[in-house]
Amino acid sequence: MIKLFGGRIASALVGISVLAIGSSASAQALPINYNLKSAVSSLDVDATAKPLGTVASLASASLASTLARPAVATTTAVATPNGTVFQPQPAQSVTLSLTPSIAKEAAWLYHGGWPLYALVDKFATNAPLDTESNCLATAVYFEARGESLEGQLAVARVVINRAASGRYPTDWCGVVKQPYQFSFVRHGEFPQADTNSDSWRKAEAVAELAAANIVPSVGPNVLWYHADYVAPAWRNNLQEVEQIGAHIFYRS
Repeated sequence: MIKLFGGRIASALVGISVLAIGSSASAQALPINYNLKSAVSSLDVDATAKPLGTVASLASASLASTLARPAVATTTAVATPNGTVFQPQPAQSVTLSLTPSIAKEAAWLYHGGWPLYALVDKFATNAPLDTESNCLATAVYFEARGESLEGQLAVARVVINRAASGRYPTDWCGVVKQPYQFSFVRHGEFPQADTNSDSWRKAEAVAELAAANIVPSVGPNVLWYHADYVAPAWRNNLQEVEQIGAHIFYRS
């Protein structure tokens, strides 16, 4: 039979067989007078059919303008000093905004959901600090390196608050070195910190984050604190705000 009708008839027969086998038990059988010749003829190719057109013709009219329109979705990204790019959403065109300090990047990350410990870990690079930031980090290191990061941040904020209060020296180093204020200071000099330690790197990062004022901490009117194992008389005229770890913080 294949020899009689050729390859196309064979294909039609195979198709009919598959339909018959694949049909459900309730399906009706093919009629006896099924027109096999008509089914085979339907497989013939219409020789009079014309191609849809050449590639060049696609560049005409509105289709050309659609194809030529660049698909660009612009977004804003933040590039860190080490070259890492943080991009809130994918885009084919990216506008970079280089940051001169950690302030913008830290704010971007914090509002993106980064907690304090993650920010401290990121910025704990042991990079050299300027003089004022170094004094702030030194206060954090010697006063609170055994405390939680929240406690360390609160100590840094007290130093910053004092400098801005008008009641203490106007710079951070002056606040930290003021006589009889911080017990680790001796005759206006700092002891030597272990600058290769993890505690120092964290203190540096906490100082930078406190200076950037990114993560909420004690309020701007909080100017005093002491350890919970002492009871200084000066606290009697102040209002206790909160205790963070071993430190109790006060405002006037």
